[in-house]
Amino acid sequence: MKPLSSSPHAAQQQVASARATIGTFTPLAQASTERPRVGMIAGWGNFPLRVARALIDQGCDVYCLGVKDHASDELRALCHTFQPVGLAKLGAAIRFFQRHQVQQATMAGKIHKVLLFRKLYWLKHLPDLTFVRHFYPHFVTHSRDRKDDTILGGMVDAFASHGIHFAPATDFAPELLVKYGQLSGGRLSHSQRKDIEFGWQLAREMGRLDVGQSVAVKGQAVLAVEAVEGTDECIRRAGQLCPAGGFTVVKVAKPQQDMRFDVPTVGLGTLETMAAAGGRVLAIEAERTILIDEADFIARANAAGISVVAVRDGQVAEDLPRQVA
Repeated sequence: MKPLSSSPHAAQQQVASARATIGTFTPLAQASTERPRVGMIAGWGNFPLRVARALIDQGCDVYCLGVKDHASDELRALCHTFQPVGLAKLGAAIRFFQRHQVQQATMAGKIHKVLLFRKLYWLKHLPDLTFVRHFYPHFVTHSRDRKDDTILGGMVDAFASHGIHFAPATDFAPELLVKYGQLSGGRLSHSQRKDIEFGWQLAREMGRLDVGQSVAVKGQAVLAVEAVEGTDECIRRAGQLCPAGGFTVVKVAKPQQDMRFDVPTVGLGTLETMAAAGGRVLAIEAERTILIDEADFIARANAAGISVVAVRDGQVAEDLPRQVA
């Protein structure tokens, strides 16, 4: 298998080609009885569980590395093989996949980046020699930055150099990508549509700079911008700064988004945080945002009075098509 290109678009084309070559990871009808082997690095949340179940439904055996302090214990029973791994155990991760003859893998789930800045936290995830060799300029000499794309892109390149190629998790569970339209709530007001368009440009620029994916705005004024703390903390900060509530949260993919990692994701936790903070509109990017537990999500959003819309290019039509879970 050819190594994946560093270009997100080219990489996605190569991934699609590779998946077609091996039968799109559907149950094999060939004479061989061996099931396809797919590796997964699992972070926090339900997303890894959904991806694992999708792979199993497609006839694959899942070899899972669960990131310590993040991955759900449910993955132990669900996956063919499960092993906990420290964030910086790059060599151990590569050897795990090689030992199980895994050549195709994916990433799913959130990494709580704020934990990385806690005192002595790295002792639990002590880097191995392979990690040090690949990321010495980032963590020791500081001659390179530690942005998400830099680190995660370096990780997938390191795996690729050992014959393990990563594909977008949404290739295996494409139904999780939210479709265009309005998911919940009533018709948006003119001011809410203007806030989405305003926030979209800001969030897009923050993504281009690889700072964060989300912004909170009201009356075309910025309340909060997401950085390392994550979307939920950004929303809570907006609620503290705007106790009157009624603000809009916009969450988008980066212009240079590599769909293999760090894809925008929303779920029930996002709604709970918004409801507690006083947010009233959530705008996400259609076809480039992962929505977990869609039916429950829409029901909860309606119950909380939160309007959720999935739009393209920041353009909000007066009458968006209604999505039905």
